Parts: sequence; C-alpha cells; structure tokens
Amino acid sequence: MIVKNDMKKVTLLIPVYNEEAMLPTLYQRLIELVNRNAVYEWEILFVNDGSSDTTLECLRRLRQQDKRVNYVNLSRNFGKEVAMLAGFDYATGDCCVVMDADLQDPPELVDQMLEYWEEGYDDIYAKRRTRGEESWLRRQFSLAFYGILQRMSRIDILPNVGDFRLLDRRCVLTLRRLRECERYTKGLFCWIGYQKKSIEFDRGDRLMGHSSWNFLKLLNLAVEGITSFSIAPLRIATVCGVLCSISSFIYAIYFLIKTVLYGDETAGFPTLIIVMLFLGGIQLFSLGIIGEYVGRIFKETKGRPTYIASDYNEERLGYDR
Repeated sequence: MIVKNDMKKVTLLIPVYNEEAMLPTLYQRLIELVNRNAVYEWEILFVNDGSSDTTLECLRRLRQQDKRVNYVNLSRNFGKEVAMLAGFDYATGDCCVVMDADLQDPPELVDQMLEYWEEGYDDIYAKRRTRGEESWLRRQFSLAFYGILQRMSRIDILPNVGDFRLLDRRCVLTLRRLRECERYTKGLFCWIGYQKKSIEFDRGDRLMGHSSWNFLKLLNLAVEGITSFSIAPLRIATVCGVLCSISSFIYAIYFLIKTVLYGDETAGFPTLIIVMLFLGGIQLFSLGIIGEYVGRIFKETKGRPTYIASDYNEERLGYDR
C-alpha cells in the first residue's frame, strides 16, 4: 500500500562562500524555524560556491546528522548569482525561500512569507527599512544605482530589495529556464512577473565573519544590472555622438565665417586641442559602452554551461548544467 504525503514541501535555499563560522548558528536558527512550522515538509539546501575554508566539511557533518540538509558543491567559485541558479536546479520544494547565510535576513520572517504564500502570492519579497551595518557611502551608492536602473529599464526594479524572498514552484521553474551566464537575479525576479507581495523588515548586522562583497564586486554587479536590463547606455552613446557632431558642425561654421570676415589667425590652437580631446573622450566612452555589450554577447555565444556541480550530497557528479 502506497501512502501519499500531502504535506507541502518548503526548500530553504542558501548559497554559502567561506561561511564556516556562521553555519552552526545558522543551522540552529533554521531548525527553530522548521520546528515552528511542522505542518510542512522541509529541505535545507546549501550551495557551496567553491569555498576555500572548511565550509564543505561543515555541510557534510550537518548532512550526516540531519537528512533534511542537502548540499550542492560547485567545482569552483562561480559567484552568488550563479550559485542561486544551481540552487533552483536542485530545489525540490513546492516553494523556495532564498536567503543569505550571514543571518542579516532573519529566518523568523519566513513565517509571514508562508502565510502570504498560502493566500496565493507567488513571490513574497523582503524590503529593507534599514540596511544594517552598511556604511553611509555604500548606502548612497546603492540608492543611486537603483534610481539609475529604474529610469533606464522598462521593468520595475524594486529598490531596497535583495534576494531574501519566497518563490512559488512555478517561479522557480521559470527561473531555471533563464540560463544566461551574466546574471542579475534581482532583475530576473522582477522580469518574470507573477503575483508579488512585499514585507518590510529591519536588516540586522552580520554576526560573524565578513562580507565577501567589496566595492569592486558591487560595482561589477551594478554594471551587470544595467547592461542586462537596459540598452539605454547605447542610446546615451548615440545621443552624445549626435550632439558632438552637431556642435562640431556649428563650430566649423563659426570658424568659417570668422575666417571670411576677419582673416585666418593661429590664435585658436588651444581651443582646437580642447575640442579634439573632448571628441576623443566621447569616442572612447562610447566604444567602452559598446565593448561592455559586445563582451557579454561573446560570453553567451560560447555556449558554456552556467556552472559545474562537483557533488550533490554524497554523490560525485562532475557534470554541468
């Protein structure tokens, strides 16, 4: 006789990179969440993004003591955006909660997310009222970036919203189909649509360790976001080129009239140098923007897998997705 399990399954998806110090505390907080919601079947899915410390060994020990813990070990560090895609590929739940390992996103908020999910919402995302220990300068850069991206993109990119959210199974299946290598997942969450619901919360401080996101990585992520969801920079380059061409034409007419009326002079040499440098700078700026898009086209046309999974739990894989 086959007994059917009617319990809904929830996957907690957590990408980790060098989080050996956080894993014991994180696991205890997750177990408290699981015990509070015993009406669901639970899967705790970690994606080890090529950690260089003992994170993988910690995950193996957690797996040995609790079979609800699953882990995917990537063959190297592919970045958090790709690690989330790997998690979507291996998630088995009816819904999937994406969260960070540093506990700045409180697991206690998942209780409310589950309530909204039961009401029929597909994407319940957490919106930050405060941004924790983040510096004032970094906060201003983040807000400026979201403002620029919102104006450039045709889709509604949500400000002050990270990856912490609950996704219905159909959202996960849709995200699996989006296999681009250069990923900006926060934009993809908005791009796929579906019925969304926000929950506001105060983001906490990191309890242990330090963030692997430095300024250059955040800047690169910002460039990914803009180039992935907008061609406005290309249009800006076009507009700059048109304006410079018009200005140069007007300037040429001005010098032609001046020469006819007052004769040829050599006094305009500094002005000529300034104009040449200005036009040269505009050209290099435009070529740089075009190069960003061409580089992304080059990477996508190679057809390489988005990531390579080395292990899934005790199984050695060595194949790509």
